[in-house]
Amino acid sequence: MKSAVETLNPTRVRLSIEVPFEELKDSLDAAYKKINQQVTVKGFRKGKIPARVIDQRFGRGAVLEEAVNDALPKFYTEAVNEAEIDVLGQPEVDITELKDGETLNFTAEVDVRPTIEIPDYSGIEVEVDAVEVTDEDIDKSVEQLRERFASTSPVERAAEDGDVVTIDLQAKVDGEVLEDGVAEGVSYTIGSGELLDGIDDAVKGLEAGGEATFTSELKGGSAAGKAAEVTVKVTQVAARELPELDDDFAQLASEFDTLEELKADSRKRLENMKQYDQATQAQERVLEKLLELVEVPVPEKLLEDEINTRKHNLEHHQLGQMGLDLEKYLEIQGKTAEEFDAETKEAAVKGIKTQFVLDELVKQEKLNVNQEELTEHLMRRAASSGMSPDQFAQAVVEGGQVPLLVGEVARGKALAVVVEKAVVKDTNGELIDLDDEDEVEQATETVEAAEGTADASDEEKTEG
Repeated sequence: MKSAVETLNPTRVRLSIEVPFEELKDSLDAAYKKINQQVTVKGFRKGKIPARVIDQRFGRGAVLEEAVNDALPKFYTEAVNEAEIDVLGQPEVDITELKDGETLNFTAEVDVRPTIEIPDYSGIEVEVDAVEVTDEDIDKSVEQLRERFASTSPVERAAEDGDVVTIDLQAKVDGEVLEDGVAEGVSYTIGSGELLDGIDDAVKGLEAGGEATFTSELKGGSAAGKAAEVTVKVTQVAARELPELDDDFAQLASEFDTLEELKADSRKRLENMKQYDQATQAQERVLEKLLELVEVPVPEKLLEDEINTRKHNLEHHQLGQMGLDLEKYLEIQGKTAEEFDAETKEAAVKGIKTQFVLDELVKQEKLNVNQEELTEHLMRRAASSGMSPDQFAQAVVEGGQVPLLVGEVARGKALAVVVEKAVVKDTNGELIDLDDEDEVEQATETVEAAEGTADASDEEKTEG
């Protein structure tokens, strides 16, 4: 076999491959054997039909077609390895010449990873939000905890904001009661905004036994997006009572003996959360600056596939779970289809560039992923998928996805290397040290978000 490579553009090549006919012998033998198992010829046992009889009865062309289809992947792979090119996606193959007994010539056009030059990135500077926990933040945190320990008791009066009402609901569309539009004994806190638009105004002022009718657009179910006539009947009104903010509350709601200790712990937890958010912000901004430094050609076919994958994931996974279609989603977001397409393309380009640049850095910095790092990443991905670590690991292995997970962690390590060399200051001008034992895993999460793989199923991710 002989092959030659022609560069069509920075992200696409054409392989021209010449195969002497004698190198097709194994594929021809396999073709005759396969046809032997599929056909019946009177006078011959199944699987024992001579090649000349198959040629006479079914045509030599059928045999050649079967043999070529079997041989093409093998010779294509050999040509790719010989040329030492990093291909992306499937090739477009064109058989240019097939002479029985003489030669097979074909071309294969395929996208390739572009050659990327990583410049000196040690001078990257970014600014992040300062970590500041105010007394108001503490009060809000403690108040949320207090809300969780609120008690309710029935009252004989009209419902007010903050009350918990028990209600029965019935929804009609075009005068017909929906099969999934009836609910009884629903507990609802007035003002929470957790049910239907308009329900707060409908139930406020009603006592137990009272009912009202209002119109609201349904958010889910069989008539999602349609205007419905909703009848709500209040069966009970209960007042919420918050516990006193004192040491007794601290002992009830936490392991602390005093309210001051509880507030001190709340401050520490909020500081840790804001420090984590600050580190993520730093990683995101360093990555953006890095991408600005590097010229990255994006293969057209890969970009098209990535855009389609993102749209598919949104429509069939995220929106499908919420009972929405794309049109309704865009209406809620206040976006046109053109704006959505432009944003999707921009995000896809960023995702591809992120992967290309960080993969190049992995090679440049000679980064490896150890078993502990891979296991930690696998456990986090398992938790986010709702599967046990064992179930997730089994699915990953069976789906041949281990290299994908290794690649994710490696790119996270590459980003962590860049962040370590960057100058990060907060809005107060203070130099920030982001050295943390969980830095690589956090950087991996940041990379996933940039690539758009955080919410995509593993088998649907773009990977070269």
